[in-house]
Amino acid sequence: MAAKVGVLALQGDVREHAAALTELGAHPVDVRRPGDLGGIDALVLPGGESTTMSLLLESAELFEPVARRLAEGMPAFGTCAGMILLARDVVGGRPDQRTFGAVDITVRRNAFGRQVDSFETALEVPDLGQPPVDAVFIRAPVVERVGPEVEVLAKVGGAPVLCRQGPVLVAAFHPELSRDLRVHALFLGDL
Repeated sequence: MAAKVGVLALQGDVREHAAALTELGAHPVDVRRPGDLGGIDALVLPGGESTTMSLLLESAELFEPVARRLAEGMPAFGTCAGMILLARDVVGGRPDQRTFGAVDITVRRNAFGRQVDSFETALEVPDLGQPPVDAVFIRAPVVERVGPEVEVLAKVGGAPVLCRQGPVLVAAFHPELSRDLRVHALFLGDL
């Protein structure tokens, strides 16, 4: 049976992640309220605007239920803003911004620059082989500190941009915006 993968559907690249998951044989489920978490095997936290998403998590009463599921070991995949939400510490966020702390990293919001500084690059990810992954960076965070349990899977300019800790995978870029499904497949391979 196909894995049921929730996609946090409050803001961001929801359709693009759902399309990638469907193409890989998973069953995506929009998560907008606490009841939507029931029966899912994993959760994708998409790119978007991290401060907005954290506020929407609170107003939808989703923050605590998602935090509980993550603490119980639910696999998760966060891209860009999702990486920020899953990080332990955030630099450059709101003083009251909450994160799930599911990955022992410190990230700096918008560290690669403003919208006009967005870029694509051929990202070497040794675990995924050749060719390099087409990685799209849009106002992307950068990892400034990596804890001892975190595996760095790829870097740009010496900065980690794809990391994994246990069942949680985080990317500073937007794999859902390319036709290369290998990063999503890497996540689904752990389910």
